[in-house]
Amino acid sequence: MTRPVTIALDAMGGDHGPSVVIPGAALMLERRPDARFVIFGDEKQVLPLIDQHPKLKAVTTFHHTEVSVKMDDKPSQALRYGRYKSSMWRAIDATKTGEADVTVSAGNTGALMAMSKFCLKSMPQVDRPALAGLWPTARGESIVLDLGATIGADARHLVDLAVMGAAMARVVLDLDRPTVGLLNVGVEEIKGVEAVKEAGRILRESNLPHLAYHGFVEGDDLGKGTVDVVVTEGFTGNIALKTAEGTAKQIAEYLRAAMGRSLMSKIGYLFARGAFAALKDKLDPRKSNGGVFLGLEGIVVKSHGGTDAIGFASAAELGYEMAREDLMAKVREMVAASTRPELTAAQPAETE
Repeated sequence: MTRPVTIALDAMGGDHGPSVVIPGAALMLERRPDARFVIFGDEKQVLPLIDQHPKLKAVTTFHHTEVSVKMDDKPSQALRYGRYKSSMWRAIDATKTGEADVTVSAGNTGALMAMSKFCLKSMPQVDRPALAGLWPTARGESIVLDLGATIGADARHLVDLAVMGAAMARVVLDLDRPTVGLLNVGVEEIKGVEAVKEAGRILRESNLPHLAYHGFVEGDDLGKGTVDVVVTEGFTGNIALKTAEGTAKQIAEYLRAAMGRSLMSKIGYLFARGAFAALKDKLDPRKSNGGVFLGLEGIVVKSHGGTDAIGFASAAELGYEMAREDLMAKVREMVAASTRPELTAAQPAETE
């Protein structure tokens, strides 16, 4: 894509709404000055904030909406009263119509997924979309999916997740042939539920051109960065995500308490504060904020609802990169390669 990337923003989404979204967009614009924005929200709340950022105002088209989706709304409720007129729907529809290249929202995850599926539709060869996110590791970053878009998965869906995750890794991590692992209770091929074992067999035998199947990985491999893409179904993936977020906060609290426990520890902190600052930066969830809905006929990025402007800017920048590097074309290419008749007609794996 050589033209400027246009990002549609749901200004009313998230715990803090426009007070985070607008400063976040302004911060992202500093990093990506060729970006353009289409912003949807309540003009009384949004326009005064846009006026505070002249550079953002100069590259923004604003649309007033009277309806916003609440964070505790059920997806069915949001579809009933928010379809066609909420800031969330209008932002998604802007990507559908071509007014924008990507949609970013910090709003209700279930409602955002439901509206995205209803408005954009799934790709023809993808049964269910997935939520994929960046995961900080000892080696850098990995892609992990599904982080909670859909619960449960058969072998075919897990293969789809592997293919879509590898396509995202090619864009975000700049890898020609990312390594892919299936999250399992052990690395041995005899372990795990049948769907995971069958998906592993299909990936192993298919030898797809744009991904390298590593095999099974375990929970500790997430932090090690053993593979570039970790695949699991949404129930397990969401638990893994929340566990990692909680552990990062726990470690930060432990360090804070330890550093203030005695005079010697405070003095030690003064000598080691550079190292602690680097650790804090590495564990900062705002740096890897943003999950991408993969498998839709359009790019939608979900920002964490409780993030601040720095975190929202990270999510917007992720959306920018997805559009700039033509994620949709890469996903279509790889999904088409993975649905050849000889791959989908494989014999069932033997049971133990």
